Amino acid sequence: MTDEHTYYSDSHEWISVRAGGRGVVGISRHARESLGGIIYVQLPELGREVKAGEEVVVLESAKAAAGIYTPVSGKIVGVNTTLKENIDLINVSPEREGYLFEIVITHPEEIKTLIPQADYVQGLGG
Repeated sequence: MTDEHTYYSDSHEWISVRAGGRGVVGISRHARESLGGIIYVQLPELGREVKAGEEVVVLESAKAAAGIYTPVSGKIVGVNTTLKENIDLINVSPEREGYLFEIVITHPEEIKTLIPQADYVQGLGG
């Protein structure tokens, strides 16, 4: 899902900005590797209004449970329910099929506070 319209937070969540003020959100491969193999996901409730930086997802691995934060404010309009049946999607492809949720962005100016994909990748050493 990631492309030139993808941005990252300092806490390693990504958002791929789509037409119509929507975004698809997940965790970076770096975050997934830090956590180890994900074994459980608690997804957000549809229709929930969230603020940038708010915890909206909980991931559990054999190592730990981790809160995942929304990089922008908005309304949750979709969740990746496929993860409930196939959690390995997040382990194998956290930046594509293993996305977590979709959001209608209510404060698009918050995108400017995030790290563009090329800069994020460079910061991780390529």
